[in-house]
Amino acid sequence: MTGTDQPTVPEAVEDENGDSFLRVENVTVRFSQTVLRDISFTIRRGQTLAIIGESGCGKTVLLKTIMNLVQPSSGQVLFDGINLAKLGERALTQQRLRFGFVFQGAALFDSLTVYENVAFALRGHFSMTESKIRQIVRDRLLEVGLSTDIVTRKPAELSGGMRKRVGIARAVATNPEVMLYDEPTTGLDPIMSDVVNELMISTRTNHKVTSIVVTHDMKSAMKVADRLIMLYPISRLHPSEPQILYDGPANQVERSSDPRVTQFVHGEARDRLMELSRSSFDG
Repeated sequence: MTGTDQPTVPEAVEDENGDSFLRVENVTVRFSQTVLRDISFTIRRGQTLAIIGESGCGKTVLLKTIMNLVQPSSGQVLFDGINLAKLGERALTQQRLRFGFVFQGAALFDSLTVYENVAFALRGHFSMTESKIRQIVRDRLLEVGLSTDIVTRKPAELSGGMRKRVGIARAVATNPEVMLYDEPTTGLDPIMSDVVNELMISTRTNHKVTSIVVTHDMKSAMKVADRLIMLYPISRLHPSEPQILYDGPANQVERSSDPRVTQFVHGEARDRLMELSRSSFDG
């Protein structure tokens, strides 16, 4: 990493369970209105968690809160025992290098080539030769099934699936401990969606990462995750109801006793349509 003086990082908090890698404690996030309310859960090292729920329930906000791109209004997030919200900018940057983030739509830099996109974080935060960077870029592109012939292309010259795969290659290039995926299959056809699913699985296997996947694609969630958390929009909850409707094994979500969970899992819209009709009539 660049620099000879390492930033001071607060002493990690010892987890009483001994296996909690990431802990979300009573997190509430408010903007003009409350988006997340009293969210708590833990993630073990090596686990793959899918956060599901309909649009507007706060999935992406939660993902950004986990790596402190959004700070909680109350509560805290402990990553490996460290509260990222209490770090200075330099120490926070060092901790964020432990995350790989695959943004919705890939979010590549339009003015940079594929090579420059994948190499971006390596050049900015690590001291290594250009030949080493070139080798990492090549390896990561091959890993996601892309030929090195595309390194000189700009994102606009790529298909949606190719851009998504370049986004994964860029995220993995820094050898992160945690991979965060925001709607990784949105906008892709079924075949390319499954390619991305397989890449998420192989990334977890090859790099031994902890993975958090935000998605409303149940096929993807069921394939890649061993655990699911389902959020529900606060506007449709009673003040005393928890926002997390389900937190458990992916293969048991269909057994949930909450009809809102099973309706989402099966894509059943009848009750939701009736609710929308009542809201329109009342309005």
